[in-house]
Amino acid sequence: MRAVRGAIQVDRDDPGEVMEATRLLLEEIMAANSLVHDDLVSIFFTATPDLRSGFPARAARDLGLTDVPLMCAQELDIDGGLPRTVRVLVTAETPLPRDRVRHVYLGGARALRPDLTDRMAGAR
Repeated sequence: MRAVRGAIQVDRDDPGEVMEATRLLLEEIMAANSLVHDDLVSIFFTATPDLRSGFPARAARDLGLTDVPLMCAQELDIDGGLPRTVRVLVTAETPLPRDRVRHVYLGGARALRPDLTDRMAGAR
């Protein structure tokens, strides 16, 4: 079992934009780690306090992940933190060793973990 991290920044707090960005993030995480629906154990989402238009977990439901336990929480409101950001922690059953797990940071959220995004870009 492994945990996969990811994040994406949205341009504005709009329900459609938050859902679309979250769907894209989940799809990228699953593709990058060769995960399928049955591999998923649970998904934990956070959103920064400036995202109030919808639950990111709804995007997972829209992808058909209706039997995967999902939870949303508000990200810590830290001075200087990246605004308008959805973060995700996916727990999945996978044979991948820890050093082969591909964490996915998209758009402005790449700045959160350049160490991971640079490493992953080299692996592609």
